[in-house]
Amino acid sequence: MANLRPEISVPAAIATATVVYAIQGRSLPPQIEMRANPEVGDEMVESTRKQNAWMAAATVAGISLIARDPVIFIVGGAMVVALDWMTRINNYTSPLTNKVDRGAAGDVPPAEIVTPDVGGSMNYDLMAAVN
Repeated sequence: MANLRPEISVPAAIATATVVYAIQGRSLPPQIEMRANPEVGDEMVESTRKQNAWMAAATVAGISLIARDPVIFIVGGAMVVALDWMTRINNYTSPLTNKVDRGAAGDVPPAEIVTPDVGGSMNYDLMAAVN
């Protein structure tokens, strides 16, 4: 594989990472909206995430093969993995617990929300445990 000169390779790698960022963000809600979505593991977001990840990976492979430069492949591939991982985490984070909860998608039952009883003895027991 022929390496490009550093003054050409690094800007080309940054440009490839920018293209990956644009591909990964298309037709997806912003990350903060995914994290605040009460539906954990939204199927529409998940299918769009997969489609965007494959499109970005193919784009990185094509650009790096045309340029014949490993720096473009490494930087672009790292960007694909990082953005895909970030989207997965935000899609499966529960806004109630602020923890990753795979729910039905991972065949793990969602965590139950337990609200403490605000009456009599439980409050006393909690205060006794704190002191």
